[in-house]
Amino acid sequence: MPSTELLITFFITTTLFAYIPGPAMLYAAAQTLARGRRAGLMATLGIHVGCYVHVIAAAAGLSIIFHAVPVLYMAVKLVGAAYLVWLGISLFRAKGQGEPQLAAVDPKSGRRAFIESISIEVLNPKTAIFFLAFLPQFIDPSAGFPVWLQFVLLGTIVNFTFSSADVVCVMLAGAIVSRLRQSRSAQRLVQRAGGAMLVGLGAHLALQRS
Repeated sequence: MPSTELLITFFITTTLFAYIPGPAMLYAAAQTLARGRRAGLMATLGIHVGCYVHVIAAAAGLSIIFHAVPVLYMAVKLVGAAYLVWLGISLFRAKGQGEPQLAAVDPKSGRRAFIESISIEVLNPKTAIFFLAFLPQFIDPSAGFPVWLQFVLLGTIVNFTFSSADVVCVMLAGAIVSRLRQSRSAQRLVQRAGGAMLVGLGAHLALQRS
């Protein structure tokens, strides 16, 4: 493995990156506001699982294709952005059912959030580029572990660190939801806010130049 000094720098940098609000954190919060805390946690788990696709791709050297083939990068980017916008519009237009209970808008919302989040993370080329740009800074070719294994180990640490930040964000959003649970109008407003956040994230991803 890399030297102790390099690993300390890696942990500090990873933590700083993880706890700066970003698209994944906002997405998890949006799912929590729209569908409840369980859906937010399942969305976080989905993002975590989907991220391993990029970790493995980086370890295998496949992420370089996004640099070598800009058209492919743009195509995957736009597909992911369109999916986010579609999810946001669906949440924005959804109607609550039964008693005012945000977390129970859909009994399958947790499973749905998990599956949707995996798809969104896999379709996010920004994550692939991040791992390809970030991890090599902390890889030591002369270390006892092979380079591909260092990629996997460091990528896993990054993934867990980012997921911990997403969980914190979900818990904070969940506290807001629990305060609004007794108000149908407030519930509807929060659900629309979650949908609007997803649409905004999708638009932001689509409009980014790189």
